[in-house]
Amino acid sequence: MFTGIITDVGVVVETEQRGDLRARIKTAYDTSGIDIGASIACDGVCLTAIDLGSDWFDVDISAETLSKTNIGGADGWPVGKRVNLERSLKVGDELGGHIVSGHVDGVAELIEMRDEGDSTRLVIRAPDALARFIAPKGSVALNGTSLTVNDVEKQTFGINLVPHTKTVTTWGDMQVGDAINLEIDTLARYVARLADYQD
Repeated sequence: MFTGIITDVGVVVETEQRGDLRARIKTAYDTSGIDIGASIACDGVCLTAIDLGSDWFDVDISAETLSKTNIGGADGWPVGKRVNLERSLKVGDELGGHIVSGHVDGVAELIEMRDEGDSTRLVIRAPDALARFIAPKGSVALNGTSLTVNDVEKQTFGINLVPHTKTVTTWGDMQVGDAINLEIDTLARYVARLADYQD
């Protein structure tokens, strides 16, 4: 489990096709404190550390994960790609965002971006099947970042990024047309399931 509070921005330094895709991610984390098998959310995708170096970790990315996320086709992330990182929650950690599983529900699209004061307003289009789970003032995880939904209109929803978020995550790199990993709030999923069951 994660919180959607990004704690490092890593850089993809190497990829290799080995049946599954393997990616090496350079990080500022103290890797001596990471165990082989540890879960690390990479742009919101829960991946397993399978090898470690002094300033990097390796992950394997299955074809299923490639097909369901913005990591891309068989070649995955390009070398040099910056990715939001978060290590998994430990008992006693502060829950600053919301409960995030790292299981991406679908890929959304950034369709509008504009400055509003010091903040940046983003308008995002969700896949049809996920739009009903997104509610004003609810939470979503976008590329692993816990964000609050401001407003919703059919498939689109708006969020605001404060300057701090743009500085400490990859959101400062984003452009209109970019694909975004979307994980809906777990609570919204269960509420919708209960409503379906009562119908």
